[in-house]
Amino acid sequence: MAGQSTYDYIVVGAGSAGAVVASRLSESGTYRVLLLEAGTEGSNFFWSRVPVGVAKMIDNPAVNWCYASEPDEGSGGRRIEVPRGKMLGGSSSINGMVFIRGQAQDYDHWAQLGNRGWSYQDVLPIFKRMESFDGGSDEFRGRDGILRVTHTPRHKVPLLEMMIEAAAKIGLPYNPDQNGATQEGIGMSQVTIAKGRRQSTAFCYLDPARSRRNLTIEQGAMAEQLILEGKRCVGVRYSVRGEKREARAAREVIVSGGSINSPKLLELSGIGQGDFLRSLGIAPTHQLKGVGENLRDHYSPRVKFAIREKNLTFNDNARGWRLAREAVKYGLFREGFLASTSVPIRMYFRTRPGAETPDATISIAPFLYEMVNKERRVSKRKGITMNVNVLRSESIGSIHIKSADPAEPPAIRFNFLSTEHDRTGVLAAVRKGRELMATSPLKEVTGEEIAPGAHLQTDEELLDWIRKNAETTYHPIGTCKMGGDPMAVVDSELRVHGLQGLRVADASIMPTLTSGNTNAPSIMIGEKCAAMVLAAAAVRKAA
Repeated sequence: MAGQSTYDYIVVGAGSAGAVVASRLSESGTYRVLLLEAGTEGSNFFWSRVPVGVAKMIDNPAVNWCYASEPDEGSGGRRIEVPRGKMLGGSSSINGMVFIRGQAQDYDHWAQLGNRGWSYQDVLPIFKRMESFDGGSDEFRGRDGILRVTHTPRHKVPLLEMMIEAAAKIGLPYNPDQNGATQEGIGMSQVTIAKGRRQSTAFCYLDPARSRRNLTIEQGAMAEQLILEGKRCVGVRYSVRGEKREARAAREVIVSGGSINSPKLLELSGIGQGDFLRSLGIAPTHQLKGVGENLRDHYSPRVKFAIREKNLTFNDNARGWRLAREAVKYGLFREGFLASTSVPIRMYFRTRPGAETPDATISIAPFLYEMVNKERRVSKRKGITMNVNVLRSESIGSIHIKSADPAEPPAIRFNFLSTEHDRTGVLAAVRKGRELMATSPLKEVTGEEIAPGAHLQTDEELLDWIRKNAETTYHPIGTCKMGGDPMAVVDSELRVHGLQGLRVADASIMPTLTSGNTNAPSIMIGEKCAAMVLAAAAVRKAA
């Protein structure tokens, strides 16, 4: 074992939440903080800086864990790709950069489950404090936070204006701020992009903190086991390029590995289901049967339509000499296709009578893509791609280690489409997408339905197609869920039940899915966790 060091706090994982925790804990200069990150790249990785670089990272093992799920009935026996960021900033450094908080009802539901301090009114001030956004109402939006959030320009792509007009005709008016008073309607995506650059937590939170003498960032550091002394976590064992190391925490360890790697680390440390761990040769240190359970994600079929007219989609500008023109535009002005999110417009709507708020969404990419030599490329064919999903999926799966080897990926079992709610919801959402494209002025420029195809009409036909073709929207949550019930892993202060000195702070603590992309809520969780840790330290100091 190489050298041992002692810090006040150790943060495991520099992702959407972990980077925030480390930055905030080190901000005052009072506490020594160690941040461990398995990835080796930072915010200056070229494809992470350029917004359109998502396509270059989603299958890249240099910056992506490249996980895959286990085959099951809901996925038609397929393995589904589960990309997760493996670099500073985590998934905030490789994602689609969409910034959606979710609905007030999401957080109020968390509070109703017994998680005090997590209602919408509790978390809204945190969302406002962390962001800098030029639109919306001061009641809902922050103006001078560390995270720059911008609106996708509305008038750049004529096809999007047609979508807004058609949506109004089917009862979905234009919503200028889907992070404001209501989420319902069609609106331009809000994104963590500013001046043509991705605003990851690595760029916004860690880069300004790098010069702090009390913050140590260790990259290429693979966490292998938490060190427990009785019922207290006192440190972390990890390896760097095969060299075994150990670090001790005088105060707390905060695990921020994300919904896949956080339960994995707990189980490798003997925290979880005792009988299961024994079957893998791991001595149980603390019984918590909820570790790795309660996995949820947004299951999303990609509905595709051809577009007949030229210059309406990105397919026209992302190939050949036009792509070269876009590169020049980006190089000179940080504008154009390369500076944009791939899903610039989205709809939130209700699929059934009696629903009080939207329960489904369609995110629209104004282009078609294809796989060429295992790489995603913009297609020659003109068209659009709709990512369709229910917002609060009720299908529950699990993530568990396969062995005691830290290098072996865990088994990810989604169990998609296992509830009637999810099946009826996704069918209604697919049909809403068809309805939009059959409404003027869109119908005049829409060609054939490429996927699933107009010949598939019955529930059974569509569900069979979804099982065989749907992907996720890369929003796994819940595997270390917050609560007070027997399956909860952490309490409302994010402290692991029954242990001292150990918290979890990332999307794994979410009891249920939020209504949209999970990056913004994960950053909020990091902010809230850091505030709770510092408050606890202040109480100890005062005592």
